[in-house]
Amino acid sequence: MTGKLQITRPIAFFDIESTGIVPQRDRIVEIAVVKVFPDGTRQETVRRLNPQMPIPPGATAVHGITDADVADAPVFSDIAPKLFHYLEDCDLGGYNLSSFDVPMLTREFKMAGFDFTTDGRKVIDVYNIFCKLYPRTLSAAYKFFCGKDLEGAHGAAADTVATLEVLLGQLERHEELPVDVAALADFSTISDPDALDKQRRFKWSGDEVIVNFGKNAGRTLKELTENDPGFLRWIVRNDFPDDVRAIASDALIGKFPVREKNVPQA
Repeated sequence: MTGKLQITRPIAFFDIESTGIVPQRDRIVEIAVVKVFPDGTRQETVRRLNPQMPIPPGATAVHGITDADVADAPVFSDIAPKLFHYLEDCDLGGYNLSSFDVPMLTREFKMAGFDFTTDGRKVIDVYNIFCKLYPRTLSAAYKFFCGKDLEGAHGAAADTVATLEVLLGQLERHEELPVDVAALADFSTISDPDALDKQRRFKWSGDEVIVNFGKNAGRTLKELTENDPGFLRWIVRNDFPDDVRAIASDALIGKFPVREKNVPQA
């Protein structure tokens, strides 16, 4: 069934689990597709794939898939011809697929010799719809948790008071939230077991350190040291946190982080 959704040709909703969040470097470990036809019928399929690279612990912590789980699974090129044909006549749908799933799938297809493109397709990104319906601004949060409009938005005084009131409203609405400062601080921190620094500018991808921001996102620290050391010198000279600058500075003299052996591997 399609509910109120009106479609004139098949639409394939899909989701990808991967070794990481950098389409230029990471690989798919699982792909699920729900193909919806104009008559309301559905076809559902899911395949696990051997990514041909180690699955970092941080990725396993998200999707629960380990190296052992996919050791005997096919590689993407094995399923590429059939999957390409399966998606050929479809529009596309997914959650945050425009910035992640589509680029990841496009690259996998390219490496397998197929030119997958969104040209001629309609792409529905449910995440973008969610963000437009429920904007993540302070004014929107104030309206949702406090039930009134924020007067004087973007003025420092009004925004500061509103932030406190939003927090108190969150605590009232969500009994599962901790009420002591230490626990709330922990809850509000987005942790990443693969991060090397507090701002997650550098992170582990397998046993390699990669850049996690800007135009060089996905490039390894060692490769940058050899081919683009100016980027690392720029980090050292500018106003980055000390731990970020230290990683770049050490790399410039050939000193690279080593992943500790006691870190559980996927």
